[in-house]
Amino acid sequence: MPFDLPPSASLRKARWKVKIREKESREPPHVTIIRGTQAWRMNLRTGEFMDRRPDPAELPDEIVDHIKTEETWKMLCGKWDEKYPTNPVHDPDDNDGE
Repeated sequence: MPFDLPPSASLRKARWKVKIREKESREPPHVTIIRGTQAWRMNLRTGEFMDRRPDPAELPDEIVDHIKTEETWKMLCGKWDEKYPTNPVHDPDDNDGE
């Protein structure tokens, strides 16, 4: 079952969704921002967008800022690690990871 991060009421009304999707265990840890048929993937290790299209500049600042708050970011990383324990956000063998 995917994990849904509830957006603000105004973003929800505008059909924005933020998810950790199913069957993504082999991908780099990421969160997917969805509107209609468009999807933007944000890497949970680096905070960078994983794809050039659709253009990340099309995203509302409100949704990106919400995802990148310390509290939300930690929660998303934890949810990814729960869902995909064999592909954690911070690799325990990586000395640079936290």
